[in-house]
Amino acid sequence: MVPEEENDGLLDAERHGARHTLRPRAQLFPVVEKFVSVNGEGLAAGRLAAFIRFAGCNLWCTYCDTRWANHPLVEVEGWSVPDLVAWVAETGVSCVTLTGGEPLLQPYLPDLVQALLTVDDPRPLRVEIETNGARDLAPMADLRRAAAEAGLPGELAFTVDWKTPGAGEAVSAAMIRENYRLLDGRDAVKFVVGSEDDLDFARERADEEALWDRCTVLLSPVWGAIEPATIVRYMEEHGLDRARLQLQLHKVIWPPEMRGV
Repeated sequence: MVPEEENDGLLDAERHGARHTLRPRAQLFPVVEKFVSVNGEGLAAGRLAAFIRFAGCNLWCTYCDTRWANHPLVEVEGWSVPDLVAWVAETGVSCVTLTGGEPLLQPYLPDLVQALLTVDDPRPLRVEIETNGARDLAPMADLRRAAAEAGLPGELAFTVDWKTPGAGEAVSAAMIRENYRLLDGRDAVKFVVGSEDDLDFARERADEEALWDRCTVLLSPVWGAIEPATIVRYMEEHGLDRARLQLQLHKVIWPPEMRGV
């Protein structure tokens, strides 16, 4: 493993994550795992989904629970767009979660998303991209708009993190504010909080960007760092009646370190 003290900044994360993006001529995705489970977070929490986890990330958050997927020596399998679409069909579920790592690092992600949105048998797919907020979301927002205009049957939703200072100062500073202005009622912004300072940060950013009226605002505790009850009290004290407490269901159901769930 890479020592954490050597990888606590944005630039280190970019160096490690960049190795996982396969070159365009390969036309393959570096997949570290794929499985069916309940969505642990987001607006589809509790719903069965087909998860596709890509390797590599451009950030290095202090509390990351999938850091193993960002290690430069992690084992990956190369999967093409047709093969991934076929695997989703085999699962029989209609909810697909594209996660990582950071899925927006993948150059062929638009091709995969468009292919998934085209599926209508036996029913259309809900495709969710979980992204860290530090990659440009505009191309995917443009794709969503074009897919709707073309009448594609599937639905595309975004869950975009807004990293708090608790994730690391360099990480928090890397957020792209324009991303949050592309969201609507289909989407969510997730603040992972580990302290009252993080909660203050989340409230201030949501106010500044008018997130309350644009999308769903999720407050998710750093596992083991803050009690959910503390977040609820904060919501009560500050009148955050439009925020939503988001627990990681997979960590409640299974051991926190378990993969493939």
